[in-house]
Amino acid sequence: MTRFGPFVGLTLLIIPNLLMATPAPLPGMEVLTITPTEEGGQTWSLTIQVLILMTALTLLPSILLMFTSFTRIIVVLAIMRQAMGTQTTPPNAVLVGLALFLTFFIMAPVLYEVNETAIQPYLAEEMALQEAFEVGREPIHRFMRNQVRERDLEMFAAMAGHTEGFEGPADIPFSILVPSFLTSELKTAFQIGFLIYIPFVMIDLVVASTLMSMGMMMLSPMLVSLPFKLMLFVLVDGWGLITGTLASSFFLGVT
Repeated sequence: MTRFGPFVGLTLLIIPNLLMATPAPLPGMEVLTITPTEEGGQTWSLTIQVLILMTALTLLPSILLMFTSFTRIIVVLAIMRQAMGTQTTPPNAVLVGLALFLTFFIMAPVLYEVNETAIQPYLAEEMALQEAFEVGREPIHRFMRNQVRERDLEMFAAMAGHTEGFEGPADIPFSILVPSFLTSELKTAFQIGFLIYIPFVMIDLVVASTLMSMGMMMLSPMLVSLPFKLMLFVLVDGWGLITGTLASSFFLGVT
Protein backbone atom coordinates (compact mmCIF):
# COMPACT_ATOMS: atom_id res chain seq x y z
CA MET A 1 0.00 0.00 0.00
CA THR A 2 2.87 2.37 0.80
CA ARG A 3 4.47 1.97 -2.62
CA PHE A 4 1.33 3.12 -4.40
CA GLY A 5 0.40 5.64 -1.71
CA PRO A 6 1.57 8.75 -3.60
CA PHE A 7 -0.72 7.92 -6.51
CA VAL A 8 -3.74 7.27 -4.31
CA GLY A 9 -4.22 10.93 -3.44
CA LEU A 10 -4.76 11.75 -7.12
CA THR A 11 -7.59 9.23 -7.48
CA LEU A 12 -9.48 9.43 -4.20
CA LEU A 13 -11.86 12.15 -5.32
CA ILE A 14 -13.38 10.03 -8.09
CA ILE A 15 -13.94 6.98 -5.88
CA PRO A 16 -17.20 8.26 -4.33
CA ASN A 17 -18.57 8.87 -7.82
CA LEU A 18 -17.63 5.36 -8.84
CA LEU A 19 -19.28 3.92 -5.76
CA MET A 20 -22.47 5.91 -6.31
CA ALA A 21 -22.72 4.49 -9.86
CA THR A 22 -22.40 0.85 -8.73
CA PRO A 23 -25.12 -1.33 -7.18
CA ALA A 24 -25.60 -1.07 -3.44
CA PRO A 25 -23.32 -3.35 -1.38
CA LEU A 26 -24.61 -6.40 0.40
CA PRO A 27 -26.16 -5.89 3.86
CA GLY A 28 -23.51 -5.85 6.55
CA MET A 29 -20.74 -4.95 4.08
CA GLU A 30 -19.95 -1.30 4.76
CA VAL A 31 -18.01 0.21 1.88
CA LEU A 32 -18.52 3.95 2.15
CA THR A 33 -19.24 6.06 5.21
CA ILE A 34 -20.40 9.65 4.68
CA THR A 35 -19.95 11.97 7.67
CA PRO A 36 -21.29 15.56 7.70
CA THR A 37 -18.84 18.26 8.76
CA GLU A 38 -19.43 21.32 10.93
CA GLU A 39 -19.15 23.58 7.88
CA GLY A 40 -22.06 21.81 6.21
CA GLY A 41 -19.96 19.68 3.86
CA GLN A 42 -19.32 15.96 3.82
CA THR A 43 -16.32 13.69 4.26
CA TRP A 44 -15.98 10.16 2.93
CA SER A 45 -14.26 7.32 4.76
CA LEU A 46 -13.60 4.09 2.86
CA THR A 47 -13.26 1.00 5.02
CA ILE A 48 -12.07 -1.26 2.20
CA GLN A 49 -8.53 -0.16 1.43
CA VAL A 50 -8.26 -2.69 -1.38
CA LEU A 51 -10.80 -0.68 -3.35
CA ILE A 52 -8.55 2.37 -3.17
CA LEU A 53 -5.53 0.37 -4.25
CA MET A 54 -7.31 -1.24 -7.21
CA THR A 55 -8.68 2.12 -8.36
CA ALA A 56 -5.21 3.64 -8.15
CA LEU A 57 -3.75 0.75 -10.13
CA THR A 58 -6.40 1.20 -12.84
CA LEU A 59 -5.46 4.85 -13.34
CA LEU A 60 -1.74 4.30 -12.79
CA PRO A 61 -0.74 4.23 -16.51
CA SER A 62 -2.49 7.55 -17.18
CA ILE A 63 -1.02 9.11 -14.05
CA LEU A 64 2.42 7.84 -15.02
CA LEU A 65 2.20 9.52 -18.42
CA MET A 66 0.57 12.79 -17.38
CA PHE A 67 2.15 13.73 -14.05
CA THR A 68 5.69 12.27 -14.07
CA SER A 69 8.93 12.31 -16.02
CA PHE A 70 8.11 9.09 -17.88
CA THR A 71 7.11 10.76 -21.16
CA ARG A 72 10.39 12.59 -21.69
CA ILE A 73 12.48 9.55 -20.79
CA ILE A 74 10.73 7.03 -23.02
CA VAL A 75 10.70 9.39 -26.02
CA VAL A 76 14.44 10.07 -25.70
CA LEU A 77 15.23 6.38 -25.37
CA ALA A 78 13.12 5.57 -28.43
CA ILE A 79 14.88 8.27 -30.49
CA MET A 80 18.26 6.97 -29.34
CA ARG A 81 17.44 3.43 -30.48
CA GLN A 82 16.30 4.72 -33.87
CA ALA A 83 19.45 6.83 -34.25
CA MET A 84 21.64 3.81 -33.58
CA GLY A 85 19.74 1.81 -36.20
CA THR A 86 19.50 -1.30 -34.03
CA GLN A 87 15.89 -1.99 -35.02
CA THR A 88 14.28 -3.62 -31.94
CA THR A 89 17.41 -3.75 -29.77
CA PRO A 90 17.04 -2.96 -26.90
CA PRO A 91 13.48 -4.35 -27.00
CA ASN A 92 10.51 -2.26 -25.94
CA ALA A 93 10.24 -4.08 -22.61
CA VAL A 94 13.80 -3.07 -21.71
CA LEU A 95 13.27 0.57 -22.68
CA VAL A 96 10.00 0.79 -20.75
CA GLY A 97 11.58 -0.87 -17.72
CA LEU A 98 14.53 1.51 -17.77
CA ALA A 99 12.23 4.50 -18.21
CA LEU A 100 10.04 3.29 -15.37
CA PHE A 101 12.87 2.95 -12.87
CA LEU A 102 14.38 6.27 -13.93
CA THR A 103 10.96 7.80 -13.34
CA PHE A 104 10.82 6.40 -9.81
CA PHE A 105 14.34 7.72 -9.19
CA ILE A 106 13.50 11.22 -10.42
CA MET A 107 10.09 11.36 -8.73
CA ALA A 108 11.30 9.89 -5.43
CA PRO A 109 11.50 13.24 -3.56
CA VAL A 110 8.03 14.24 -4.80
CA LEU A 111 6.48 10.87 -3.95
CA TYR A 112 8.10 10.87 -0.53
CA GLU A 113 6.68 14.31 0.25
CA VAL A 114 3.20 13.27 -0.91
CA ASN A 115 3.36 10.14 1.20
CA GLU A 116 4.58 11.90 4.33
CA THR A 117 2.32 14.96 4.17
CA ALA A 118 -0.92 13.51 2.79
CA ILE A 119 -1.17 9.74 2.41
CA GLN A 120 0.09 8.62 5.81
CA PRO A 121 -1.94 11.23 7.77
CA TYR A 122 -5.05 10.22 5.82
CA LEU A 123 -4.51 6.51 6.44
CA ALA A 124 -3.98 7.28 10.11
CA GLU A 125 -7.32 9.17 10.09
CA GLU A 126 -5.56 12.38 11.09
CA MET A 127 -6.68 14.22 7.96
CA ALA A 128 -9.91 14.39 5.97
CA LEU A 129 -10.06 13.24 2.37
CA GLN A 130 -10.41 16.72 0.88
CA GLU A 131 -7.57 18.09 2.99
CA ALA A 132 -5.32 15.16 2.11
CA PHE A 133 -6.01 15.72 -1.57
CA GLU A 134 -5.17 19.43 -1.38
CA VAL A 135 -1.96 18.77 0.55
CA GLY A 136 -0.91 15.85 -1.65
CA ARG A 137 -1.45 17.65 -4.94
CA GLU A 138 0.94 20.50 -4.06
CA PRO A 139 4.28 18.59 -4.48
CA ILE A 140 3.15 17.16 -7.82
CA HIS A 141 1.83 20.55 -8.90
CA ARG A 142 5.15 22.14 -7.96
CA PHE A 143 7.16 19.52 -9.87
CA MET A 144 5.11 20.11 -13.02
CA ARG A 145 5.39 23.89 -12.67
CA ASN A 146 9.18 23.63 -12.49
CA GLN A 147 9.29 21.72 -15.78
CA VAL A 148 6.63 23.50 -17.81
CA ARG A 149 7.57 26.17 -20.30
CA GLU A 150 6.02 29.58 -19.79
CA ARG A 151 5.14 29.84 -23.47
CA ASP A 152 3.14 26.61 -23.41
CA LEU A 153 1.43 27.61 -20.18
CA GLU A 154 0.38 30.95 -21.62
CA MET A 155 -0.95 29.27 -24.77
CA PHE A 156 -3.22 26.84 -22.93
CA ALA A 157 -4.26 29.51 -20.43
CA ALA A 158 -5.32 31.78 -23.29
CA MET A 159 -7.28 28.96 -24.94
CA ALA A 160 -9.04 28.32 -21.62
CA GLY A 161 -9.99 31.98 -21.28
CA HIS A 162 -7.53 32.93 -18.52
CA THR A 163 -6.20 36.00 -20.28
CA GLU A 164 -5.59 37.94 -17.07
CA GLY A 165 -3.22 35.35 -15.64
CA PHE A 166 -3.24 33.80 -12.18
CA GLU A 167 -2.67 35.26 -8.74
CA GLY A 168 0.13 32.81 -8.05
CA PRO A 169 1.78 29.69 -9.49
CA ALA A 170 -0.17 27.48 -7.08
CA ASP A 171 -3.46 28.78 -8.54
CA ILE A 172 -2.86 27.22 -11.96
CA PRO A 173 -5.50 24.49 -12.42
CA PHE A 174 -4.49 21.00 -13.46
CA SER A 175 -6.71 21.31 -16.53
CA ILE A 176 -4.22 23.87 -17.88
CA LEU A 177 -1.03 22.63 -16.24
CA VAL A 178 -1.25 19.02 -17.47
CA PRO A 179 -1.41 19.73 -21.26
CA SER A 180 1.20 22.45 -20.84
CA PHE A 181 3.45 20.03 -18.99
CA LEU A 182 3.04 17.28 -21.61
CA THR A 183 3.73 19.70 -24.46
CA SER A 184 6.84 20.98 -22.73
CA GLU A 185 8.03 17.43 -22.06
CA LEU A 186 7.68 16.50 -25.74
CA LYS A 187 9.59 19.62 -26.82
CA THR A 188 12.41 18.91 -24.39
CA ALA A 189 12.54 15.23 -25.39
CA PHE A 190 12.88 16.09 -29.07
CA GLN A 191 15.60 18.65 -28.31
CA ILE A 192 17.60 16.03 -26.43
CA GLY A 193 16.90 13.51 -29.18
CA PHE A 194 18.22 15.93 -31.81
CA LEU A 195 21.53 16.24 -29.96
CA ILE A 196 21.74 12.45 -29.67
CA TYR A 197 21.04 11.98 -33.37
CA ILE A 198 23.86 14.23 -34.66
CA PRO A 199 26.92 11.99 -33.99
CA PHE A 200 25.18 8.92 -35.42
CA VAL A 201 24.19 10.84 -38.56
CA MET A 202 27.81 11.96 -38.97
CA ILE A 203 28.97 8.34 -38.86
CA ASP A 204 26.40 7.39 -41.50
CA LEU A 205 27.56 10.23 -43.76
CA VAL A 206 31.23 9.31 -43.43
CA VAL A 207 30.56 5.63 -44.12
CA ALA A 208 28.28 6.39 -47.08
CA SER A 209 30.84 8.78 -48.62
CA THR A 210 33.62 6.26 -48.13
CA LEU A 211 31.68 3.43 -49.75
CA MET A 212 30.68 5.65 -52.66
CA SER A 213 34.28 6.74 -53.28
CA MET A 214 35.36 3.08 -53.27
CA GLY A 215 32.69 2.20 -55.80
CA MET A 216 30.87 -0.14 -53.42
CA MET A 217 27.42 1.09 -54.41
CA MET A 218 25.61 -2.17 -53.69
CA LEU A 219 26.76 -2.41 -50.07
CA SER A 220 24.33 -0.92 -47.57
CA PRO A 221 25.91 1.94 -45.56
CA MET A 222 23.76 1.02 -42.55
CA LEU A 223 25.32 -2.44 -42.47
CA VAL A 224 28.82 -0.99 -42.26
CA SER A 225 28.08 1.95 -39.96
CA LEU A 226 26.24 -0.06 -37.31
CA PRO A 227 29.40 -1.59 -35.74
CA PHE A 228 31.02 1.85 -35.62
CA LYS A 229 27.92 3.30 -33.94
CA LEU A 230 27.95 0.58 -31.32
CA MET A 231 31.68 1.03 -30.73
CA LEU A 232 31.27 4.81 -30.34
CA PHE A 233 28.33 4.36 -27.98
CA VAL A 234 30.28 1.96 -25.78
CA LEU A 235 33.49 4.01 -25.77
CA VAL A 236 31.77 7.19 -24.62
CA ASP A 237 29.68 5.31 -22.02
CA GLY A 238 26.48 6.20 -23.85
CA TRP A 239 24.03 4.64 -21.40
CA GLY A 240 25.58 6.49 -18.48
CA LEU A 241 25.57 9.78 -20.38
CA ILE A 242 21.95 9.45 -21.49
CA THR A 243 20.51 8.35 -18.15
CA GLY A 244 22.57 10.95 -16.30
CA THR A 245 21.52 13.71 -18.70
CA LEU A 246 17.86 12.75 -18.43
CA ALA A 247 17.95 12.72 -14.63
CA SER A 248 19.85 16.01 -14.36
CA SER A 249 17.54 17.71 -16.85
CA PHE A 250 14.67 17.36 -14.35
CA PHE A 251 16.66 18.55 -11.38
CA LEU A 252 17.89 21.57 -13.30
CA GLY A 253 14.42 22.34 -14.72
CA VAL A 254 13.82 24.36 -17.87
CA THR A 255 14.02 28.03 -18.70
